[in-house]
Amino acid sequence: MAETTADVRRDIELTRERMSSTLAELEHKLNVMQVVKDHPWPALALAIGAGVLLSGSGADLKAAAATAVATKGASSKVGSALDEVVAALVVGVHGAMEDRLTGWVDELKGAIGAPVARSNGTSQSGLAMRAD
Repeated sequence: MAETTADVRRDIELTRERMSSTLAELEHKLNVMQVVKDHPWPALALAIGAGVLLSGSGADLKAAAATAVATKGASSKVGSALDEVVAALVVGVHGAMEDRLTGWVDELKGAIGAPVARSNGTSQSGLAMRAD
């Protein structure tokens, strides 16, 4: 019963072919799209039946309740963090806008010769300010 190398190689090749054909058949049988294309009415009936069973089981209500319990308090934490971020952003933008507008007003006052308020509370005429 001594097998030659050629016999072993032939057996391996035959095994590979059998495995390939078996895998191809399995892929064809497990291809859901192909099954639905081949049998559309039974697939539709199965989908409707599964939907009715799931809707009657109350699983959606249980899942919603579990989600509400799991996320309780998280929305208030996220909300307060977002409020702080937005408040800081608004304060920053307001300060930048105020500084820019004050600068434009001071430039305009200087251009027409009106007194310009300094940061120390004193005033200076626009013409004298331009000389500085």
